[in-house]
Amino acid sequence: MIDAGEAKVFMSTRDTMIRAYMAGAILALAAAFAVTVTVQTGSALVGSLLFPVGFCLLYLLGFDLLTGVFTLVPLAWIDKRPGVTVKGVLRNWSLVFIGNFAGALTVALMMAVILTFAFTVAPNEVAQRLGEIGTSRTVGYADHGAAGMLTLFLRGVLCNWMVSTGVVAAMISTSVSGKVIGMWMPILVFFYMGFEHSVVNMFLFPSGLMLGGDFSVLDYLVWNEFPTVVGNLVGGLTFVGLTLYATHARPGSGRARPAREDVVVGASR
Repeated sequence: MIDAGEAKVFMSTRDTMIRAYMAGAILALAAAFAVTVTVQTGSALVGSLLFPVGFCLLYLLGFDLLTGVFTLVPLAWIDKRPGVTVKGVLRNWSLVFIGNFAGALTVALMMAVILTFAFTVAPNEVAQRLGEIGTSRTVGYADHGAAGMLTLFLRGVLCNWMVSTGVVAAMISTSVSGKVIGMWMPILVFFYMGFEHSVVNMFLFPSGLMLGGDFSVLDYLVWNEFPTVVGNLVGGLTFVGLTLYATHARPGSGRARPAREDVVVGASR
């Protein structure tokens, strides 16, 4: 995890942007796929079971999501890797955010065109659902004021707890099948539970705006994207990055075991 974070800090701007753009685009396609399946089957569980295909593809291809770099990149700075600075960490986060947003926005525009025949027909059922998601998860939070903001933030925390667990779980195995299984489980949990993922939302809300959702760009930024980004950062770094770093990279000293004559004698034999 520390090595991966260090490599991302020193990656060129060109490569960082390409990998972030493709990650945002692929995850957006997976979100569109999951919403379509949910609408057509009437089952949110089926859509959630299939959504992780996008996450698995982008991870296996070496692309980067904001949620993943939130967890991995700071570890290289905390571990005092040579040349890794706070400025380098923030640079990586900024480039990945921009790349993810550009990729997701591209797919949002493509899907809006596809679902409306280039805005010449009324939105179909899937398009209407995308608009409804955008409204319920912006104005829906705003209607509850501070309680809504807290709920939104915590959904962001829980989301990246699960997503980053998937990132790390993929590192456990060296086989493609093992990596996919490791990723699939926590991604399924986050999507079915309706937690807030900053990059998925970069697709859902712009597409919702294009397809007639009853909310504004300001609603999206204030009552979803920005609080979700903060929640994703806190959840991934606190519950995955720092906890694993503390107990595996810098474990505490074990308690001294009292000497037992039978153990010592048995060991000498």
